Amino acid sequence: MAGWNPWHGCRRISEGCRNCYVYRIDARHGRDASVVFKTGEFDLPLRKKRDGSFHIPPGETVFTCFSSDFFLDLADSWRPEAWAMIRSRPDLRFVMMTKRIDRFFTGLPDDWGDGWDNVTIGCTCENQAMADKRLPIFRAAPIKHKLIAAEPLLGPMDLSDQLGPWVEAVMPGGESGPEARVCNFDWVLSLRRQCLSAGVAFEYHQTGAKLIKDGRLYRIPRKYQHAQARKAALNLPGAGAAVLPEQEDPDPEEDE
Repeated sequence: MAGWNPWHGCRRISEGCRNCYVYRIDARHGRDASVVFKTGEFDLPLRKKRDGSFHIPPGETVFTCFSSDFFLDLADSWRPEAWAMIRSRPDLRFVMMTKRIDRFFTGLPDDWGDGWDNVTIGCTCENQAMADKRLPIFRAAPIKHKLIAAEPLLGPMDLSDQLGPWVEAVMPGGESGPEARVCNFDWVLSLRRQCLSAGVAFEYHQTGAKLIKDGRLYRIPRKYQHAQARKAALNLPGAGAAVLPEQEDPDPEEDE
């Protein structure tokens, strides 16, 4: 597993962004997360060691742009070069999540066709309104490997009209951090039932910091949120399962 953040910083665009971990961590270090810049690891997929081998070896999954959004408008001038690097490393699997699937076609490579085998794109939908807005665009987009990230899950969602063979997995998760909003376990179970009915893989990614289950509110420290989700034993196997990193927002102080 490898991480690649070619640019850093983002702009909030929907309710799921309210408590964004990038803003939280940057604020702790005296930075403004709305200032977007190309990072020093921009060319990481192409970097080689002294022996000529790649720093990111063949076969790795590369979690891409997790401190920004790959389709952010402020990164339009950098994205063509990022696409070129992704094209040059067909031996890697690049995974990127986005709340901006409506900008997917902006600067898309000419040879994209129906998608590249080494690119998986996840569309984030935090509530029903965003699912209704984003998923029809996502479903129609020419992408070979598609995931739905219902995270942070802020309310019940009915995806039954959208699910099918076109999506490889649905991955719900609660919100983390000291200002986290509540996630209800019933919302998670509902999505699982929908996936089971549609034959779509399901992976309960994390509980979040505040989980209501059987009418009781549980406060779960960050370090246990993935483990507790796994312990629930809700996952349904499939092609897209187990793709997201367990430490998407590594912030050891976030529960303080």
